[in-house]
Amino acid sequence: MKTIPELNKDEIFHIQRKEWLFTPENDPRGYVQPEKLTELWFHTGTTCNLRCPFCLEGSKPGDNRINPILFADAKPFIDEALTMGVEQFSFTGGEPFIIPEFVKILEYALQFRPCMVLTNGTEPLLNRLTEILPLKDKPYPIKFRISLDYSDPKKHDQGRGLGNFDKALKTLGRLYELRFDISIARQREKDEDVYAVDKQFHPFLKKMGVPTDLNIVSFPDFLTPGLMAEVPHITENCMTHYQTEESRTAFMCNYSKFVLKKNGKMRVYACTLVDDDEDYDLGPTLTESMKIRVMLGHHRCYSCFAYGASCSETT
Repeated sequence: MKTIPELNKDEIFHIQRKEWLFTPENDPRGYVQPEKLTELWFHTGTTCNLRCPFCLEGSKPGDNRINPILFADAKPFIDEALTMGVEQFSFTGGEPFIIPEFVKILEYALQFRPCMVLTNGTEPLLNRLTEILPLKDKPYPIKFRISLDYSDPKKHDQGRGLGNFDKALKTLGRLYELRFDISIARQREKDEDVYAVDKQFHPFLKKMGVPTDLNIVSFPDFLTPGLMAEVPHITENCMTHYQTEESRTAFMCNYSKFVLKKNGKMRVYACTLVDDDEDYDLGPTLTESMKIRVMLGHHRCYSCFAYGASCSETT
């Protein structure tokens, strides 16, 4: 075991902070010890063409909480991840297709591994469709996950703006027509029948000529950045009593990392849901970040623990 002088500054920061290791009741906090890097996520920045009031990233036009990335920012992490056995690169925002060099980043990544892009499926993507089409000829496939919050167009548009349900649905159909892989992200209501709600999308998918068995990923309300929901604290006992060895390996912080740019510097965070908390900044490189045990202290960690929420489609 390393002694304190042998640890890097990021490891020391986390080990020395009592609230990182223990709950307010002084119970050992539940954790995940990363085992591998299967999927690497990139945050392209919190700038977006939409201004959704529920956005877990707080994204909106011109927002700079998380800075837009450049090709020169992403390439070193793609290269490092390849040496670590990464199997997929995934991208979220903001709206990734607002970023000028985003297609260039995809062109590079698709030489080595499959990619997935989370997008609202509106003008930024459509305006760059001629750039996107050649990506089909890359060695590895690309998948697009389109946000369709609700199967009720009016309810969807209340958050995303008038007419955006139809735009996103048509984009979904167009991408499928062009033989791209696609999926849907939607909002999940408390205690809903997930299968029944997914089925409500079927008439819209049939209208666009899209198979009704495509993957639909649903998410609970994660709240906006900086807000902390009142949820039970996850202890070590919780992780052994309510979780199995198999289910613990399914936590994203076991097999993925999240790269983003803050204050002009590229940093690695524990997962896609905790970039509003500096405790989950695990350092400047993927190699260093894998050494740090991820304590489950963020309120969004409870969604993974209790509901199996996951941004990934790799498992």
